[in-house]
Amino acid sequence: MADAATNYVALGDSYSSGVGAGSYLDSSSCKRSANAYPELYSSSSGAALSFQACSGAKTTDVLNNQVGALSSSTNLVSITVGGNDAGFSTVMETCVLEGESACKDAVTSAEDYVRTTLPSRLDAVYSAIKSKAPKAHVVVLGYPHFYKIGGSCIVGLSDTSRGYINGGADTLDTTIQKEASNAGFTFGDVRPAFTGHEICSGDSWLNSVTYPIDESYHPTAAGQKGGYLPTFKSGV
Repeated sequence: MADAATNYVALGDSYSSGVGAGSYLDSSSCKRSANAYPELYSSSSGAALSFQACSGAKTTDVLNNQVGALSSSTNLVSITVGGNDAGFSTVMETCVLEGESACKDAVTSAEDYVRTTLPSRLDAVYSAIKSKAPKAHVVVLGYPHFYKIGGSCIVGLSDTSRGYINGGADTLDTTIQKEASNAGFTFGDVRPAFTGHEICSGDSWLNSVTYPIDESYHPTAAGQKGGYLPTFKSGV
């Protein structure tokens, strides 16, 4: 499919827009990066890209602000969404500032949301994609583990809290994979590609706490190129 006739629309949140990867393409709060996997795929394949992904996007934002770019001529779509619906940034803030018990409670609460409320929200997005771009091949990408347990980090969260956070990512990916499969879409699991490149691995493809704070816990340019891009390409 990767040729000049590919009309590619990249939807989703900060993991698709490229927050944390630098080289931002405009001054908008969407923080779309030239190093994000949609841009890398487009430049390497010749696909015509409509880059809609935006930092902070929830499922409702994709429906309200992004799916309008889809049409019957769209034949390739990528999307990451769900982490913001589940309150990921608030969970991370709680885990960093309030200790193991509060971290466990925050992750458990987010997991409950992911299991009970998120599926219908994902279904609404996936249905809209199918309706507006009926000929498109759709690749739904998940989220990585953030930490290597027993890794090289001396300070910061305990390994117990890191384990809770990784478990939360697993719950999110399981739900996304199930709903994507139900929609007939391809799921791209980025966890294998990021194995050995988590925070505390000594070769991290993820930002830890950064300033500006919004880039924390997002893939670096290396994570977009080495993690998300090949996972997306393998699903195309």
